Amino acid sequence: MQNSLIKLLQLSFRLQILFLLFTASVVYAGETPSVPGTKIYFINIKDGQTLKSPFLVQFGLTDEMGIAPALADWPDTGHHHLIIDAPPPNENKAISKKQVHLHKGQTEITIKLPPGEHTLQAVLGDYSHIPHDPPVMSEVITVNVE
Repeated sequence: MQNSLIKLLQLSFRLQILFLLFTASVVYAGETPSVPGTKIYFINIKDGQTLKSPFLVQFGLTDEMGIAPALADWPDTGHHHLIIDAPPPNENKAISKKQVHLHKGQTEITIKLPPGEHTLQAVLGDYSHIPHDPPVMSEVITVNVE
């Protein structure tokens, strides 16, 4: 009986490992579709604007898609990311942790930047922080911070 119990525990352990490996591969698949026509944009900031730090950044999203927190794999949803002074993210990889993740489903954030010129881009990420297919990204804008 003890031998049977050991074999059962080993099988259970192997199944748990397989489940974890399968789940990890699904989470980072990067194949979440976006809805055609979806646009993301800045509501209160324009290209070339001069801002005083800290400042509020408000994100807009057209009605084709909705906002959901990270890890919520709901159809036609995503969450906002703010790319600061960096190139657009790789479309097949999770957005860098160095960027601003609004993972709770927020639609605005106050940020503090040093004086000078900065680039900003809004990107919608899926439940695993990977851009949708095709990506939903704003134009890159440049702001001057006083």
